[in-house]
Amino acid sequence: MADEFTHLTDSGVHMVEVGAKPDQKRRAIASGSIFLDKHTIELIQNEEIKKGNVLTTAQIAGIQAVKNTSSMIPLCHPLALTGIELDFEVKEDEIIAKCSVNTLGKTGVEMEAITGVSVALLTVWDMVKAVEKDENGQYPDTRISDIKVIKKEKI
Repeated sequence: MADEFTHLTDSGVHMVEVGAKPDQKRRAIASGSIFLDKHTIELIQNEEIKKGNVLTTAQIAGIQAVKNTSSMIPLCHPLALTGIELDFEVKEDEIIAKCSVNTLGKTGVEMEAITGVSVALLTVWDMVKAVEKDENGQYPDTRISDIKVIKKEKI
């Protein structure tokens, strides 16, 4: 089994050794969506959510998450990041988050980009949950979906 999976050994797991690999400029871009009630989107756009500016807070949270990915994902290497961009596209009933992460290192940054998108979208949900609930205290139409790596490259 240890020969089939890179992180498994006869004694358990390990973080793969990448020291012999050359440093390269790398980039990964991930995206994902949160679907919300149209009224909630309007409140976000008009900065009328009581917790504060939703998208700025989510942007900061996503960037922080990118910087801490290796602390959350057990076998993920800590990386020297050289740049992070996290932006939103607001539509009628959806907010799309897109996170681009750059590094100069021995391994890619796709986990960091996915983590940034995920935490940014979770932060949006946290900030709007009070207005997004229905009369039964549920979230019938609120959902996070389509989180994916859309590009991974050496630059």
